[in-house]
Amino acid sequence: MFDHIAFPTPYQTLTLPSSVQLTIKRLDLIHPQISGNKFYKLKYNLLAAQQQGLTQVLTFGGAFSNHIAATAYAAQRFGFESIGMIRGEELATRDLNPTLQTAYDFGMQLHFVSRAEYQLRHEAEYLQQLQQQYPQAFIIPEGGSNALALQGTQEILSEDDRENYDVICCAVGTGGTIAGLIESSSAQQQILGFSALKGDFLKRDIQQWTHKSNWSLTDAYCCGGYAKTTIELLQFMQHFEQQYAIPLEQVYTAKMMMGLLDLIQQQYFPENSRILAIHSGGLQGKLKTY
Repeated sequence: MFDHIAFPTPYQTLTLPSSVQLTIKRLDLIHPQISGNKFYKLKYNLLAAQQQGLTQVLTFGGAFSNHIAATAYAAQRFGFESIGMIRGEELATRDLNPTLQTAYDFGMQLHFVSRAEYQLRHEAEYLQQLQQQYPQAFIIPEGGSNALALQGTQEILSEDDRENYDVICCAVGTGGTIAGLIESSSAQQQILGFSALKGDFLKRDIQQWTHKSNWSLTDAYCCGGYAKTTIELLQFMQHFEQQYAIPLEQVYTAKMMMGLLDLIQQQYFPENSRILAIHSGGLQGKLKTY
């Protein structure tokens, strides 16, 4: 269902003034719409929906959710209707941002709900009510992170990736991608996540999906919180793209790369470390100007 539409994944090694070797796995290039980690997260969820004979997919996200945009396209591509429960009822009266416009253009029904209602998105009773309201819907959690997503994100690392790199880095939103990387990593590898959100709650979420301990998480480069930016971050994006011709977006990948290059400069990693950074896509939400 998914594999035949994916392009081969390119790797790009950066030239750095350091003994550390940094390579980027360009998941942003595997598909123009279902790009990056969303490709892997949605794969087994949509297969399950198809196997159950359902005709809709319903999911949750904020105004800048890459998952919302990718789900809208994937649903349309494979014959499902899509429904997005979007955090923030005030958004109903505003112009759609690029992410939500993308989802709308691919046919997603956007339902803007209050923050109080959105907080119920993990509650069994609320999910049961939604299931009754949409009996043909396969419900996918926020960010697509569930056991089926984990099954997919474990496929991100190849056997060569497990053999050729000491450290795997990724941006973290809901934890499904880093959990899959942890589960599929070799015993010798370290997994480092750069949180796009402030706070320790993500660590607890990730621990629910893995019992391995070869990982760590930092929110030191979240720039104040989810989807928040700083002048420093935007300047970094512009400089990085000019230097390496790799597009980033301000919600996830730019924060990861800014943090990773800062840690390399601080000599955080041992000499001659081989680092693989996962470019998780999401470029439809990229700011057009800095």
